[in-house]
Amino acid sequence: MEVFNRMERQSAVVWIGGAAGDGVASTGDILAKTCSRSGLHYFAQSSYQSVIRGGHVVYQFQTASAPVYTHGDNFDLLIALNQDSVDLHIKSIQPGVGRGIVFNSDKVKLDAASLPAGTVAYGLPVGDLTAEFGRNPVMQNTLASGVFIYLMGLSWDIFEKAVRDQFGKKKAEIADLNVKVARKGFEYAQSKFQPIKDIVLKGDGKARMLMGANQAIALGAVAGGCTFYSAYPMTPASAIMHWLAPRAAKYGIVMKQCEDEIASINMAIGAGYSGVRAMTGTSGGGFALMTEALGLSGITEIPVVAVLVQRGGPSTGLPTKTEQGDLFQALGAGQGEYPKAVFAPISVEDAFHATVQSLNVAEKYQIPVILLSDLLLSEHLETVDPEAVTNKVPIERGPVVGSVGPDYKRYADTPSGVSPRVFPGVEGGQHVAASDEHDEDGVLISDIFTNPSTRVKMVKKRFRKMDGLARELAFQSIVKEGPAEADLTLVGWGSTYKTLKNIRLALEKEGLKVNHLQFRVAWPFPTEAAAKEWRSIKKAVLVENNYSGLFAKLLRQETGLTVAHHIRKFDGEPFNFSPLLERVKGLLKPGAPDIQYLVSSELDIPIKRVAVTA
Repeated sequence: MEVFNRMERQSAVVWIGGAAGDGVASTGDILAKTCSRSGLHYFAQSSYQSVIRGGHVVYQFQTASAPVYTHGDNFDLLIALNQDSVDLHIKSIQPGVGRGIVFNSDKVKLDAASLPAGTVAYGLPVGDLTAEFGRNPVMQNTLASGVFIYLMGLSWDIFEKAVRDQFGKKKAEIADLNVKVARKGFEYAQSKFQPIKDIVLKGDGKARMLMGANQAIALGAVAGGCTFYSAYPMTPASAIMHWLAPRAAKYGIVMKQCEDEIASINMAIGAGYSGVRAMTGTSGGGFALMTEALGLSGITEIPVVAVLVQRGGPSTGLPTKTEQGDLFQALGAGQGEYPKAVFAPISVEDAFHATVQSLNVAEKYQIPVILLSDLLLSEHLETVDPEAVTNKVPIERGPVVGSVGPDYKRYADTPSGVSPRVFPGVEGGQHVAASDEHDEDGVLISDIFTNPSTRVKMVKKRFRKMDGLARELAFQSIVKEGPAEADLTLVGWGSTYKTLKNIRLALEKEGLKVNHLQFRVAWPFPTEAAAKEWRSIKKAVLVENNYSGLFAKLLRQETGLTVAHHIRKFDGEPFNFSPLLERVKGLLKPGAPDIQYLVSSELDIPIKRVAVTA
């Protein structure tokens, strides 16, 4: 019998390693459902390649009795589905720190005697255990899952229900088979291993949802009254389509998969013109194709919401990795100047509410709104309290009129800059909505005549919208947590929120005074709110997932404020807790470098070079 020797704690970090096509994601989904239904908190993210089969995948999750804000650091338990998983990640084990490795002893070579002290090898003779079931190679996942349930002391009944839910939609016999195989793993672990006594996972009995920001955006679209969604599949935004497609008819939504991103954005704008709430979604490359049409939305004053889920660039870049590199692409999308809004939701829950808010803002101000997420926020999976999302949300459509007089002007020069809007079919509401500059009636001024005075009036009219929008968002743009004054202020935007929250809480436990500012609106930039917060800052560090400090540049551009210290990461992986904590603590000491970069080298996969011959 083997067992870890560590201090008892109520959290566990688990890695599942294997090749694409080995069933890594489905294994993670089953364990996620088990943990969430056990009343535990859960946070997972997957590091994967852009091939359908092959390549290495690492699914990392942290589950705990208390809320968790990241996927954790190095694993407590590694479920290794192939040799690569052991070879690549055994280097992450620190001597003297208990770890465990569950592996297929039939095909994975692992010398238990050579493992660092405290590391336990849980070898599974998969062939013998699955002989009666036909020895399907994917059964090793299910066996290992059963071992995990035993080692962590989780409920078999809850786990079995999760397995049946995962496979039951295919065939009942497939679900039955997986339950039997998992039971083999569970019983084998009972006879050979001891539960991990020093990790105690106690749930609170509360059922929680599991979702990432893509699912939250889709839910927000439904709750916010969106009835048209068009898109062309592009990682990591595709899951919005995947969620909506089978449910669209139920919720009265037209979900259109288009031939490309140009068609997607133009269809959404056309739908918005007709009076329905419309959205589209893509990643950086697809968004580049959408930018001309966003300008069309701006000059014709047709509302539309475009979801931009960032990934590593430029060009195809890192198709399956995260980055915050498209900020200025969003800010500068489309030629010329026109009013727009850019929201950068900071959490899964905020992604839901920001979607509703985007739909409202787009219609109230008759502008395009860009919802800026990234792969980490959109594709990771975490537990969400049901009360954090609700269908009881405000629906604000702005000045829409059902009847008009003979003098109706679609682009009337109003004090707010927002003109009365009619939907097609309203008697007397006929107008031209062209991409050229026009007067209040929609008559073009770039066709048979020019009129500089009208051009100036219409540009000013459109930009007056930003005054009202900036006032509306003034107290919603920055989330502040921690004491009013602190020795160190953590600053971030978008998806780094929960990571920085975790850092702040850890530093508070050490007796340090730390607070946290997270920006959730990038445009209109909250200039006055930022300047007000900076008056009380003693020392600040800005943390973001890009090379050149894009948000730091935006902050300086709009306020003249600078941040002395920067921690950046652009290797495609999100920030890990311990390395980031170490760097932040170092800033409290004299002589800390102004700019620091972090790399998740523990996930490095050696490049196999192929010799090229003539």
